[in-house]
Amino acid sequence: MTVSDGGPYVNGGSEATESSSLSLDDGDIHVCQDGPRDAPALLLIHGSASSTRSWDPLVALLTGAHRVIRIDLLGHGRSAKPADRSYALPDQARRAGVALDRLGVEHAVVVGHSSGGAVATALAEQRPDLVTALALINTGPSLDAFIAPQSATTGLSQWPPTDEQLRRFASTAFSRAGYRIPPELLDEVRCMTPHTLTATMQATRDYLEQQALPDRLAALGKPLLVVFGEDDRRWRSSSAADYRAVPGAKVELLPGLGHSPLLEDPPRTATPLLAFTTIHAVRVD
Repeated sequence: MTVSDGGPYVNGGSEATESSSLSLDDGDIHVCQDGPRDAPALLLIHGSASSTRSWDPLVALLTGAHRVIRIDLLGHGRSAKPADRSYALPDQARRAGVALDRLGVEHAVVVGHSSGGAVATALAEQRPDLVTALALINTGPSLDAFIAPQSATTGLSQWPPTDEQLRRFASTAFSRAGYRIPPELLDEVRCMTPHTLTATMQATRDYLEQQALPDRLAALGKPLLVVFGEDDRRWRSSSAADYRAVPGAKVELLPGLGHSPLLEDPPRTATPLLAFTTIHAVRVD
C-alpha cells in the first residue's frame, strides 16, 4: 500500500518531488520520485546517518534522463525507526528491492553514497535481475581503507546531541574549504534514535568484515562506476584502486572534494555519473 504524506514538495528548485510512504512488513519506507515516469529508473541510496535529502542538490541534474527514485532506509529520515527490526545491510537491501517492486520498476541503475554503496551491492547480490549497473560514490571497499577518527570528540556522547556535537560528528564527511554543512542534514542525524544510529553503523562494519566489496562485485559481473572525492577524510581515496579488481570497472577520482562530492560539487559528481548511467540504463517499453 502507498500512503501519501501530503503530496509533492519542492526539492530546492522549480520541480516538485513526489513524496510518498510505502507500508512494508518492517515499517513504513519514505520514497521520493523525480523526473519522467517512463524514463530509465535510477535508484539513489544514501549513507549512514543521512537521508534522501543528501541527494537534493544532485537530483535536478539527473532528471533530464532518468526517473530518479530515492528512499530513506529504515531507521533514517522519514522512514520508520523500529527498535525490534534488523538493520543488517542485506535486510536494508531487501526493503529497497521491495520498494522498487511496489513502484513497478523492473530494472534500475543503483547509485549508493558511502555505506549506501554497500547496500546497493547487497541489492545486486539479491536481485541481479533488477540491478543493471552500479555506481558507488566514496564507498570504502574494505575496513582496511577506513580512516579512524583522530579524536573521540567526533563521536556523539549524549542524546539528543547538540548542534556543536553534530557538526564535529559530520565534519569528516566534507573537505571543501568553506563548505557549510546544511542544517537539515544535521537534523537528520538528530531525528534518528541511538539504537538506529549504532545499529546501522555496526551493520556496515559487519558486511565489510564478511567480504570486501570488490570481491562481491567481481562475482556479480555488473557494470561498475566508482567515484571518489580525492580528499576523503573517512575512507582512503587511494583505496578506490581496489575496485579495479572488478572486470571493466571505471574509477574516477575528483580532486579537491571529500567524502560527499554529491553535496560539495554536484555538477562535477553528475558528469561521470550521467555518462555511465546513460550507457547502462534500461528504457521502459
